[in-house]
This record gives sequence, structure tokens and C-alpha cells, in this order.
Amino acid sequence: MLVSYEWLNEYVDLEGLTPEDVAHALTQSGVAVDVIYTRDTGIRNVVVGKVLSTEPHPQADRLKVCQVDVGKDGPLTIVCGAANVAAGQLVPIALEGASLPGGVTIKRTKLRGVESQGMICSAKELGFPEKVLSKQQREGIMVLPDEVEIGSDMRTVLGMYDQVLELDLTPNRSDCLSMIGVAYEVAAVLDREVRLPEPEALEPTGDEIRVDITVESEEDCPLYAAQVIDNLKVGPSPQWMQNRLISAGIRPVNNIVDITNYVMIEYGQPLHAFDLDKLSNGGRIVVRRARNGETIETLDGVTRACGEETLLITDGSKPIGIAGVMGGANSEVSEETTRVLLEAAFFSPPIIRRTSRKLGLRSEASNRFEKAVDPERIIPALQRAVELLTLYAGGRVVSRVTTERVGDIDELTVSLRHDRLTHVLGVKLKEKDVLDIFRRLRFPVKVDDGVYRVQVPTRRPDIAIEVDLIEEVARLYGYDNIPATLPWGQQSPGGLTREQKLVRVIRNTLRTLGMHEVITYSLTSPGLGSEIASINQEGQPIRVAMPMSEERSVLRTSLLPHLIETAAYNLKRQQERVAIFEIGKTFHAHEKKLTDLPEERWELAGLLAGKSVPTNWRQPSSPSDFYTAKGVLETLLNRLGIHNVEYRAVQPVGFHPGRTAELVVDGRVIGILGQLHPQVAQQYDLGPTMVCQLDLSAIFAAAQTNVHFEPPSRHPAVTRDLALVVDRDLLVGKVEQEIKKAAGEWLESVTLFDVFTGEQIGEGKKSVAYSLVYRAKDRTLTDEEVNRVHQAVIDHLEATCGAQLRM
Repeated sequence: MLVSYEWLNEYVDLEGLTPEDVAHALTQSGVAVDVIYTRDTGIRNVVVGKVLSTEPHPQADRLKVCQVDVGKDGPLTIVCGAANVAAGQLVPIALEGASLPGGVTIKRTKLRGVESQGMICSAKELGFPEKVLSKQQREGIMVLPDEVEIGSDMRTVLGMYDQVLELDLTPNRSDCLSMIGVAYEVAAVLDREVRLPEPEALEPTGDEIRVDITVESEEDCPLYAAQVIDNLKVGPSPQWMQNRLISAGIRPVNNIVDITNYVMIEYGQPLHAFDLDKLSNGGRIVVRRARNGETIETLDGVTRACGEETLLITDGSKPIGIAGVMGGANSEVSEETTRVLLEAAFFSPPIIRRTSRKLGLRSEASNRFEKAVDPERIIPALQRAVELLTLYAGGRVVSRVTTERVGDIDELTVSLRHDRLTHVLGVKLKEKDVLDIFRRLRFPVKVDDGVYRVQVPTRRPDIAIEVDLIEEVARLYGYDNIPATLPWGQQSPGGLTREQKLVRVIRNTLRTLGMHEVITYSLTSPGLGSEIASINQEGQPIRVAMPMSEERSVLRTSLLPHLIETAAYNLKRQQERVAIFEIGKTFHAHEKKLTDLPEERWELAGLLAGKSVPTNWRQPSSPSDFYTAKGVLETLLNRLGIHNVEYRAVQPVGFHPGRTAELVVDGRVIGILGQLHPQVAQQYDLGPTMVCQLDLSAIFAAAQTNVHFEPPSRHPAVTRDLALVVDRDLLVGKVEQEIKKAAGEWLESVTLFDVFTGEQIGEGKKSVAYSLVYRAKDRTLTDEEVNRVHQAVIDHLEATCGAQLRM
């Protein structure tokens, strides 16, 4: 069983764990992991491109000259020899300097007189094994689904950052032949929660088709279920689904076949889709033993003779599939398929095992049916597949789930004696420890006079008698813990990542500046804070499936609303000054109905309200203003080594139009700082309130952790004051930038110490005064040298800012 680590993380939270950690924990519990391998084949500088046009090569019949858009300036000209290249396709493009598997480096070259600026790649050239490629993919270029974005890194598109765990399962652990089964095992070993998909039972729309199921061989097929879906459009499955199938060692075919395979890997329940229009008695299914001399051509193109012990799926007239092994070619899904009958069933393991051995035909489906599938997952797996068909194949449900069931599923209860358990293991376990192990395994249990009566889930067919439960307790307790000696092992010192260290610096700096850290709910109410712009406004709130209350029904998309509520709460309780901050996650979805995990972003938000300093006898108190907040923020950024911050005036929703700025570092917006709009503040009974939001991912990228110190110069400085008259709308930051440009390396600092407007200055003008400090590191500057540089600054400001020297 091949297990995608990225896929597994959807069902069990593996945060803080590496694939190696999970592999070790599984192996220690008895589920051996043979190897871990990455899907990265070593490609670099390969991106998604769109073929804009193709023209025949003027000097070669088999070559085409393609114009390809890769999301950069202008299209690239690429010469390609693949027969299937065509305009409008999204394809992988190896740019100049790209690396491909096998040590291949792409260079700009000329092919028969035409310059080629890259290469359009096939799947094989990207390092895909041939067993997961179709004939077309082996012979031509790789064509990507329409949803991928032009210019995207192909490693991301193809899921090459994922890692795969190869499990070496013993025959009794058929429950781990599915992602959900492995998730249960990992959750039990690591004591974490399991997050399972919750497919919705879709009701038929339009004219309902009746499905007639007859099971003649009841002992071979105690349960058979089917549903009809029409309006299907056969095409490629989404790239993420193809990536997961490839990671499981399955070749993608088309969206319909891929969905049945995807659900098989996910639930461990094989499914099969029959083309309804190819069935003789549309909507009728008969499950029976084969008759003497009966044959069927299977999907692999081989005609097979079936004996009386072969279980067949028929349409009442002809066989359309070998039950639990492989479908028939006469009902195969093709590009013309628009209606399918989707099958989900429980077949007796012995008959599937005998059939597979006799025909010499093994498949992923037979491998699971031979060991018994979970009867409780049959209907959910069918519903999951139908849900995916409606999402990714345009399907429409036109029949109800029709089932033919023989008998009910018996609940198995196995008893375990506590004294027998301790005797076999040689360890005196406490009752609460045993109960905790059964809780982690998700086995319902009752205790009566030292006897555990355990209800075994249907997903665990390997558990039938008392010693099976003893083995489960031993696995989860830990084989290494069973000896009477203390557990031992090599210890490694812990450490912090770069991001964790930076977060500590942020916390300590803000606390030193007199701010208090708060932690608010991740869940909030719909619409709260919608009147305030967020630093990341894309996406939409995610609603909780079963909220505790309407006030906690959606995941937050911003930290500010709860900070504002916290400030209002404290100010109403006679707190003169509120200075708070929070570091936390916000959650963003890019689709109304979630099919993927939402995006989680780390953000920092701060708030200042009330007085800037507490009231005391030495100085009067004043309210916090923009410059108070800006000073706190600048101190923090300086502590992080971020000095090249540009403040740009903006007017986002919910902020004061004249007292708000966004923070820009190297062209990237890292945050926003400003005063709440008076109307917004009034809604919360607040006075002037300053808030800021910072994108921590941008902060981490810009932070300088390596600090270099230089000794101060031993030579004296020379100070010159400069008073200028400029246009009132001119930003003083612009003037400061121009001073630094003109002053050169001798300028040590420039400080704004006065801004003045009045009639004597002139209408539309203002006076700004700066103090400039000049100093050389190697000598004492002369007045003549300083005067010359200072005059150059004045001349430069007159030319660039229209400044006039104020006398």
C-alpha cells in the first residue's frame, strides 16, 4: 500500500511530524513502512505554459514552431516534434537553464535554423514511470487540465513536494488497504483525531431511472448497491486527483474511471462504472455464477473462459464484468459515455480469491475483495463517488441508491479478561490505561468485573478472539514498554525553527513596549468585522458544519474584529489604556463548497486605544495617535532587521481616510497601519483607535536574522539644518529620500524637526525643516567639504521636489 503523506494529512493532523516520524511510529506499532520516497524527480525551472499557436517548421516536416505563453514578458518560440501539440493546450515548459531528470539541462538552441527558447516536455521527460502513463502520454507531450495556472511551478502542479510511505502489510491487516484505514491506524498510534469525508446522499433530479438488481448467488454477494448518473462529460480528472492516483501507483485514465479508483484508495471499497447505454436491459443487473463455456472479454482485451465458480455481473443477457476482479470490455466507459451505472458491492472473499487464482488475473479491486471489504463503507463510498462525479464530470443523479441485501451485519463483541491480559504481556496495566487504548482505537467498550466487552468495528475483520485484543493493547501500549526495564533511547536536543525564533522576538519586543498579548477565538460570527478591510481580502469565510452557536459558526478571516471587541470590553471597565496584540491564524477558502483544505495564514494584529501613557503627576496624558502606533511598529521592524519600509497613504474600508498607510518592503505589501474610521469606532463605543495588521509570512521573508555591528566613528560630526518651502501635498518621506540620494556616504542621519503652514509661507505651501548630520569614518570633515555636499543637496531638492530654501 502506497500512502501519500499530503493526502493522509487531510484525515489526520500531522502538524509537527515528518514522514519519517509517522513511518517510525507505524513500524513500532506493527505496520511496517519499508521505504519513504519523494515524488520530486529533480525538475527545476519547469513551468506551466499555454500554446498560443503552432506552425509547420519551414525546414522540417515533423517539427512545429510554437508560440508559448509562460506568464512572463512576451511569448516564447519553441520548436517541438510531438505530434499531439496543438494551440490552446496547457503544457509543461522547460525554460532556458531548466534541469530535467538524468542530468539534462535545457539551453537555447537552433533547430533547422529556427531558435528554440525552451522545450515542451512529455510526462516521461519529467521523470514519470511508464506504468502510470497512457500510450498517448508515452508518445507525446503532457497536456495539463484547464484549471492549472499559467506560469505555475510544475513541481507544485504535479504534487512533487509530496512524500509517499510504502507499507508492508501482513495479510490480516486489510483495513490498511485504504487511506481512511491508514488514517485510523495513524490516529490511534499518535492519539490524534480522524477527519473523515462526509459524502452527501444525493437525490435524483428529473426523470428517475429504476435500477433492477437480482442476486442469484446470495452466498457470494450478500450486498449489491448501484446508482445511475447521467449528463456526464468524459475528460481528464483534476490534476490534484491525478497526482494522488499516481502517488498510489495507479495510472490516470479519465475523470470517471479516476474517481472510482480514487474512492477505492480512499475508502478501500472497489467500485465499477458500467456504460449504461451499452447494457442490453438498461438499469438491470443480475449477479450469478458463470455457466459452462461462458466467456467474457475483460478490460485488458483478453477473452477469458469462466468456470462455474466464477461470479459474474450481467445485464440479464450477457456478462459485463467478472465480479470483484475486472470489468468487461463490452461495458467499458469511453469518450462517448454520458450515462453510467455505478456499482458498489460486498463479494465473498473465497470466491474472489479462487477466481483470481484460476484466471491468473489480479487487480487492485481483487486484492481488497480477497481480504474482505468493510460492509459499513459500501454505501458511503458509493455516495462519495457520486458526489465527485457531479463535481468533476458534470454528472446528474437520476436514480436512488438501489440495494439488494441478504441479511443484516452482525455486531461482533469480543471479551477480554484483565488478568489474562496482564499475564500474557507480563505488565501490570491499569484499567484506565487499557480503556484509553481502546478509546484511541475507537473500539466501543464496557467493563464488568474485570472483563472488557469490546464491540469490534466492521473495518477490523482481523479481530475475532481474545488474543487479537491482547495484541492490539500490546501494539498501542508499545512493544518497547513491555519489558520491566525503563524505556531508553538516544535523546536529541530540541530547537526552534527560524520562524519560531522570530515569533519569540516579536512577542518579547511588543511586551517590552508595554503591549499585552491576547488570544481570541478562531471561530466568530458571520459578518463580524465585515466593515473593516483585511490585509488579505481574497477568499471567503468557512462555515462550521455543526457550530455550537451562531456567534461561533465561521472561521475568522481577520484578527482585528475580536481585538476591537476586546478593547471595547476593557475600556468599558475603566481601563484607561488598551495596548494589545495577537499572533494567530486566519482561514480562507476559495470555493463555496470545500473540496480542499482551506488556506491558513499567520498574521499579527495590534491595537492601541485610550491614553498613550497612564496618568501621572509628572506629565499630562494624551490619547494614542497614528505616530504612537507607528513608533511601536518601527521599533518592532527595526528589531527584526527590516529597515527599508515605505509607508504609502491608502484609504481602505473601515479606516480613517487621512490616517492610514500600507507598509511596503521591496515592492511587497506586508501590512497596514491606521486609525479606525470614526463611524466604525462609534459602533463599538470606542474613541480614536489605532490598529495594524501584518502578514507574518512576508515579515519572515524580509527579516534579517544576521546582525552585523560596526564600531562608531571616532571623528566628530557636522550638523546642518535645512528649512525648505514645498508644495503642501508633497510627502515629507519623498523629500527625505531625495536628501539621502544627494548627500552620499557622509550623511549619517536626517531628522525632520518642524513642519509649518501659514499665510507667510504661501497658499498651498508648507515649510519643512530637517537636521542633517554629516560624518566621515576615516577623518574629520572640513567646513568646505560639508558646505559643498550640503549645497548639492539643496540644488537636488530644487530640481526634483521644487523646493525653495527658506531664509
